[in-house]
Amino acid sequence: MQLKQALTSALARLTATQVPSPRLNAELLLMFTLNCDRAHLYAHDERELTTDEEARYDAALAERARGVPTQYITGHQEFWGMDLIVTPAVLIPRPETEHIIETVLELTTTKPTGQEYLPHTSLLIADIGTGSGCIALALAKEFPYAEIHATDISSAALEVARANAARHELESRIHFHEADLLTGLNLNEFDFVVSNPPYVGESEEEQVQLEVRKFEPRNAVFAGPTGTEVIARLIPQTHAALKPGGWLVLEISATIADQTKLLLSGWDDVTITLDLQSIPRVARARKPPITGESRRALPS
Repeated sequence: MQLKQALTSALARLTATQVPSPRLNAELLLMFTLNCDRAHLYAHDERELTTDEEARYDAALAERARGVPTQYITGHQEFWGMDLIVTPAVLIPRPETEHIIETVLELTTTKPTGQEYLPHTSLLIADIGTGSGCIALALAKEFPYAEIHATDISSAALEVARANAARHELESRIHFHEADLLTGLNLNEFDFVVSNPPYVGESEEEQVQLEVRKFEPRNAVFAGPTGTEVIARLIPQTHAALKPGGWLVLEISATIADQTKLLLSGWDDVTITLDLQSIPRVARARKPPITGESRRALPS
């Protein structure tokens, strides 16, 4: 079978099984099968696939047709310009989560106090529920002098995160901890605590994409009956872990935006920002500074 015929057949197959973005999925899985880029597919569309290539492509398409996410089939997903390993042990990194990185970058250059955290500043950052390690790695990439601690309750997820850190030569700068939220980390030390926690309520389960419900780790998606259960535990732990004036940055959804603001009562500069679809996506809040305390001088 020629390459162009394989693509045409795959497109029809994925369309018939109602796979979203069937052409993109057909291309990605063929690129994975042939270990090539998209340009190669169309520059060599008359190339004959080998019997082995046809069999591997057919197997990948069968997995996608039954709902397995393409990222779990290929084992890869891009995040913040980095190619990351993903397995069913971790939530698939999504573009919306990059808003967390953008928020930290914004806060480090527009401090209300007039101070700036420059790229060479020795920040101390905690990434809670790190999963694939995508947030921790992106922040390590942006802040080469930061010390980052990443926690996850899943040992299998931490194996993936450590592998990603090693692939991007960041393992010496990210310290991984098997822990429930901030348990065991030093208190009153961190400049930032960031997290993409579970925030979907079990009452919303039928509204979640079927492939997410079936294949992504449930404890990384669902927080409990309302969706705020994990965040409600994380906020007081973060308050204890942050330095005065430090920031909490959370990924959230529109469903829990109002309740998250209530849970952050007593914090300073509580703000909910929208994603590119105008959906509430990131909550940020600053731990109030101690009155009369001299502010920490930052390195120049």
